Amino acid sequence: MKSKYLLGLIFFMFLAISSCDSLLDVELQGEYSNTSFYQTREHAILALNSTYQLSSFTSTANNLWVFGDVASDDALKGGDAGDRSDITYINNFSVNPDNGELELIWRHYYEGIERANKVTSNVPGINMDEELKQRIIAEAKFLRAYYYFHLTNIFGAIPLKTKPIINVEGFNVPASSVDLIYDQIEKDLIEASSILPTSYSSSDLGRATKGAALGLLAKAYLFQAKWQLAFDYTDSIMQLDLYSLMPVYSQNFNLLDKNNAEAIFEIQHLESQSPTLGSYLNQYFSPKSKGYGFNIPTQNFIDQFEVTSVDSVYDPRLDYTVGRAGKSWVNGEAFDPGWSVTGYMQKKHVQPLSEVPIGDGNLNYTFMRYAEVLLMNAEALNELNRGNEALVSINMVRKRARECYLYDTELDGYDGTIPAGLLPDITNSNTNYLRTAIQNERRVELGFEFHRFYDLMRYGESTAEQALRNTNFKYSDDRYFPIPQSEIDANSEI
Repeated sequence: MKSKYLLGLIFFMFLAISSCDSLLDVELQGEYSNTSFYQTREHAILALNSTYQLSSFTSTANNLWVFGDVASDDALKGGDAGDRSDITYINNFSVNPDNGELELIWRHYYEGIERANKVTSNVPGINMDEELKQRIIAEAKFLRAYYYFHLTNIFGAIPLKTKPIINVEGFNVPASSVDLIYDQIEKDLIEASSILPTSYSSSDLGRATKGAALGLLAKAYLFQAKWQLAFDYTDSIMQLDLYSLMPVYSQNFNLLDKNNAEAIFEIQHLESQSPTLGSYLNQYFSPKSKGYGFNIPTQNFIDQFEVTSVDSVYDPRLDYTVGRAGKSWVNGEAFDPGWSVTGYMQKKHVQPLSEVPIGDGNLNYTFMRYAEVLLMNAEALNELNRGNEALVSINMVRKRARECYLYDTELDGYDGTIPAGLLPDITNSNTNYLRTAIQNERRVELGFEFHRFYDLMRYGESTAEQALRNTNFKYSDDRYFPIPQSEIDANSEI
């Protein structure tokens, strides 16, 4: 990811109208052909790096936050009304197939899949170090699984493509069921986890590791309610003894602690590079006086954070996640509630101006942290009727949150002790009670890390419709977003 050698594999698509059917008989032409590329070790690395590129937020086409946060009960679109107005329709669940936001993520992540397919199909034929070759192929399989995981959670049944597109027939692929997509995700991750190393040298930080493959595999099983397998793979990660919770929650979202001991899979960004490798999220989520003011926390999200009955001390994760009245913003100035329509702004992806100017951010995006592995472990154990064991994992997450008061001297009210009654351990192991507790813990622990909408959908109709009751959401109609019109028009098998 940090390599400056990012290969753009651009393929020219020809869309024919009725008078130009002959164009469809022309094979795709690319910047490179397979006879001139995929010949050396360097080519293999370049192709793999270009596959990682699509996971980063260097382009506004990677609008994962729209589907992870804004579509959920955690956030509103924010920004100016006419700015990226198609997000409003997603926010309200009044979405047509020609919505531009659907088009962006569909094309962006399918391009990632196409690049991964190029790697898995062409790198095996390169004469190079065999161990490195197998690792490159395994990384590409992980990335393909990553892109398919997001696409199937957003769109449901989608075309399954595991080979490069070399002619028009490669475009015309029918939609496969969600179950079949998950089968491919599982296959790729099982194979990748058997090859990938547990860690890398500093020059290769950000590449997929064995822990990353096991973590996404556990999540795939969790999302399918395959509880025993979800437990097995979270337990496998814990047994690696490689990961731990950082002492202070905010260390997961600052520049000094990038690629820390809690990161399972962290997508890299680096400012001031050409071509651009910095994150645009810094600009998109900053106040409108300096940025665009998108992705605004709702009052409902704020209300999920626990507060002590004595002295009204909030769960410290609230102020690590959100800017609110009476607190300081990331630059040190007083937060202005007038910066957003709800009076709040999210902070996890915004950097101080002392670090970088607005735009081209240097913060990474962590798709999975060890805290999520612990919460997945707790959820799987609870659903297996092993509530007493589940308490151990969820309470580890809560313990870290409250103990921020032992380590962060900048917390309001810090005196080196934990405020009385703050985030006590959960002791009730009743399955229904603990299920609700775990769901809420995921929400506050992982807030604004682009996970909430997926969680609501997998929790089922009742939970999803209650959470989204102030929108047009109906589970039977809106469980998945519609496939983009452009794909329907181009793919005769859809």
